[in-house]
Amino acid sequence: MTTSHYPQPTAYPPSVVASTPPGASPLPVVVVGAGPVGMTLALGLAARGIPVTVLEAADHVSYGSRAICISRHSLEVAERLGFADRIEAVALPWIGGRSYFRSTEVFTFRMPTGEHDVRPPMVNIGQCELEQMIVDRLLTEPLVTLLWRAEVTGFDDSGEQVVLDLATADGPRQLRAAWVVAADGGRSRMRELAGLTLEGTSYEGRYVIADIHWPVDLPVERRVWFDPPSNPGSTVLMHKQPDDIWRIDYQIAADADPEAELQVDRITERITRHLDWLGNEVPWTLEWHGLYMAHARALDDFVHGRVVFAGDAAHLVPIFGVRGLNSGIEDAETLAWMLAAVVDGRADPALLRAYAVERRSAWEQNVANAGKSTRFMTPGSDGHRVTREAILRLAAAYPDFGFLINPRQSSATHAHTSPLTWHADERARGTLPGDPVPDWAVSVDGADTTLNRLRGNGFGLLAFGTDTSGYAALVAAEARLADALAPETCRLVLVNPRTDGAAAPVVTHPVVTHPVVADLTLQRALGAADGEVFVVRPDGLLLARLADPTALDGVPESLRAGRAPAGGRMAAEWPDPTPPAERHLEHLWLTLSRALDTAGPQDREGMLTRLVFLLGNLVPVNRLSSAIGSAVERGKDKDTDATARPVGGDDGRR
Repeated sequence: MTTSHYPQPTAYPPSVVASTPPGASPLPVVVVGAGPVGMTLALGLAARGIPVTVLEAADHVSYGSRAICISRHSLEVAERLGFADRIEAVALPWIGGRSYFRSTEVFTFRMPTGEHDVRPPMVNIGQCELEQMIVDRLLTEPLVTLLWRAEVTGFDDSGEQVVLDLATADGPRQLRAAWVVAADGGRSRMRELAGLTLEGTSYEGRYVIADIHWPVDLPVERRVWFDPPSNPGSTVLMHKQPDDIWRIDYQIAADADPEAELQVDRITERITRHLDWLGNEVPWTLEWHGLYMAHARALDDFVHGRVVFAGDAAHLVPIFGVRGLNSGIEDAETLAWMLAAVVDGRADPALLRAYAVERRSAWEQNVANAGKSTRFMTPGSDGHRVTREAILRLAAAYPDFGFLINPRQSSATHAHTSPLTWHADERARGTLPGDPVPDWAVSVDGADTTLNRLRGNGFGLLAFGTDTSGYAALVAAEARLADALAPETCRLVLVNPRTDGAAAPVVTHPVVTHPVVADLTLQRALGAADGEVFVVRPDGLLLARLADPTALDGVPESLRAGRAPAGGRMAAEWPDPTPPAERHLEHLWLTLSRALDTAGPQDREGMLTRLVFLLGNLVPVNRLSSAIGSAVERGKDKDTDATARPVGGDDGRR
């Protein structure tokens, strides 16, 4: 059911597609799929002078909100590609959310944000609106050809080129490409044609997802109710989108008939119950709906000959924590600069091995966090269901347990184990090679700007505490890198240069003046020592930290070969930054869940009784007795009031 409230995608006429003529050179890159990942990649390649052809089987962008949460890092990518302003003019920023057990608030979270952050940690906008914005930007790019109603029906990779068979509105066509990127989504036709399958886990638990038009003035935050009186036994999530569109997700029973649950009358009934329980008196309309199951599955390798996989075509992550779209955009930005170097002949195809390793590792990082969120949101076993309810009952009185309810929202992933990442010096602290380098609000000559804008869209050199005697060597190294890495840019930024007593930190050169950032807080936040140079990749990851600027000359060769110099210490070998108390509680939750499943219903009570006796041998009896009393008290059902309250009232139902 649709109304004028909801964004409608533009329908484009079928494109006229011409086969690649015999004897003609193959197209440099063909991208299959005009979703956010494929289009972001196309813009990234075009920005580096690479002509790109994008194939889309449909005649419009996707319909429905689908992914709605866009991360800070994805907004940085959008700025580099020229469409961030469109997003930020419409999207709704937010920084946190609330979780409830029935009607009691049990957890409040806030994503990391500080005075130096350029953007909020997250904004909300429907995927269909985002895709239309990227299409509009794509159509202004002369190096990109976007072909609608061009469906791949087969392909052959000879090792020298890829021949693509297409079905078009005018009949079959054939394109030849030097490289093909499959970005055609979770049901990837390219993956199917290649005979590849995603391996991993599919979680129990299905969610109906729905967009409604509901013109109410409520905060922009993530809200989730576990076992609300409006929908007992279910979990309900709510997110606000632009133009009074609200996304509501709710879990359906394991034995429910999905076809029946997706009937408009049934969805309307479920949502009405929840909004009425919140005290709603504002009319609303159902605009779009779908069904979701959580998956954590990926290809073993993202590069197969001359076909490279990206986004959902390469990997799937659970929706909780909003990593799917955001990790796909990371794929696209990383692949853009690496593939451009290979197409230009500046790097060996071995560089794409780094893409495969990095982005498979990023999927593993995302799954590690999203998997924990998914086990909590949709517990797939009796053990996890029992421990979830215990945590929810305890969290209101014992805030330490709230950490386990945290949705672990998406954040930029690292490339610690990439073959490209230079190893760290033993003494290095702060931002390590492979880490994302945060954008930072800074001032240069009295004008406000950001670290990303200063370093540009290519490689950035951040030189910290350099004295005037070392400036000439840095400038010369920058010039050599710019020449070797072209068409990628290479920009030098001086942070807190030592000026030998001068009144102001001004450093000049006969030919060029480099931006000077006087911000000691930035240097301390990154953990940089005076004299160090940070090499930042085009995708914002730290490639290397160098104490000796002459080592910069090794960067082009390491990129050409697709591997970093040997020596030093990998960042992955550094200790886990998670606070010990949180690691302890997380381990306890997962271990106890497994133990309950192992014991089974017939011995669960006995196992827990034995566990208490064993714990009694390890802790003072008065502390154990107090804990037993608290556990009994928190097990009493005090929250049984299902009476509707005003929306936004002070009873915890905000």
